[in-house]
Amino acid sequence: MIRALFSRDTEGRFTGYSAKGHSGYAEAGSDIVCAAVSVLGATCINSLETVCGIVSDVVANDEGILAFRLPKQMTDMQQHDAQVLMGALEQGLKDLAEQFPQNLRIAYQIGGKCND
Repeated sequence: MIRALFSRDTEGRFTGYSAKGHSGYAEAGSDIVCAAVSVLGATCINSLETVCGIVSDVVANDEGILAFRLPKQMTDMQQHDAQVLMGALEQGLKDLAEQFPQNLRIAYQIGGKCND
């Protein structure tokens, strides 16, 4: 199962995201759930940088981990745009989790405390 974790500050703003694990839906290279989670995450990271000018601290590896943290210092416009893009990532993953509940779980960490 893939576990997607959204981090938020105490005011409810997104501050980061991580996804780890393998969905187990199909063999590697044929797994549509893993592919969808990867595309959604990568598109968010790339859009933050190329569309909004926000360079995040990113970790990605072959062990099924993709994570990023938004920079602490952003303009008001960048903060707004980051929240919109991360909201779109969240919505895409929620839609995917509805279709594949055995393969994807979404959790939230608010101000350092995890709320599954």
